[in-house]
Amino acid sequence: MDLKRNGEWILVFVTILAALGWVFSKESILGMPPLGFMALRFLSASVILFPVCIGAHQRIELPNLPKAIFAGCLQAINIIFWILAISLGGELGEGSFIMSLSVLMAPLVGLIFFKEKPLLIFWISLPIAVVGLAFLTLSNGWHANINQVWFFTSALAQAIFFIFNSRFVQKIAILPLIVIQLFCTGSCCLILSLFFETWPSTVSWVTLGWFVASVLIATILRYALQLVGQKYVPVGNAAIIMILEPIFTTIAGVIIYSEPMPWMKWIGCSLILISLLTYRGYVFIRTRRSILFKVDQSSENIQN
Repeated sequence: MDLKRNGEWILVFVTILAALGWVFSKESILGMPPLGFMALRFLSASVILFPVCIGAHQRIELPNLPKAIFAGCLQAINIIFWILAISLGGELGEGSFIMSLSVLMAPLVGLIFFKEKPLLIFWISLPIAVVGLAFLTLSNGWHANINQVWFFTSALAQAIFFIFNSRFVQKIAILPLIVIQLFCTGSCCLILSLFFETWPSTVSWVTLGWFVASVLIATILRYALQLVGQKYVPVGNAAIIMILEPIFTTIAGVIIYSEPMPWMKWIGCSLILISLLTYRGYVFIRTRRSILFKVDQSSENIQN
């Protein structure tokens, strides 16, 4: 398989795995406590990936360890609110589109924490997303459900995680960072689960099957393929492809769980998708033009 030619298709497959991850999680927590499930899922993934990290001879320098742990704790907050939203009956399609708003929340987080001014296109895309979110949350009347609030909180936590993690990735080897973050996320979920959840005396084989699928397919395989795909696909292309996740998740929710999609939700999802494509598309075109300009400048310098 030519990875360089099929990098885009690998990332499309990754978005399908991400959508399936929503289904695996929803099924798993029918027989397991939500936080306990996430604890075992992420701890298992970190244990399985640890030998791979050692085999790749990638190490993390001691001064960078607190940064990796901090990022892992931020990811834990994101995951905790996400699984709570699903456990409270949150719909997959609606939740996935609300979660996708983290892309537009990230520039605001960067502005608040690091004084990074967002691009002009961000201020154009944001109102579209806000209107889309309003259509989603108000589809059942003039109130927001608690699971919608949890999804939104999770999206905000994910945006904060993105901003800090993007800075840490530049200084820390990727495999050790992933293993540490998975372990920290699992540990945080485990502590909360032991304090606030009741564990069942037995777990059915069906539930165990969903759990194994969550660990091996939705976590380890997804992370591995995403790293491979992003290695051979330009960042702008990858960002646009990853927008497919809420679309596939919505399709899964409608087909598997017969989730209702009234016209207000269709409008809300469409507006959020338009806002994401507007923002991501502009960034992609801007980056591509910048690269082409640098290439032209280099060619002129060589000729001169």
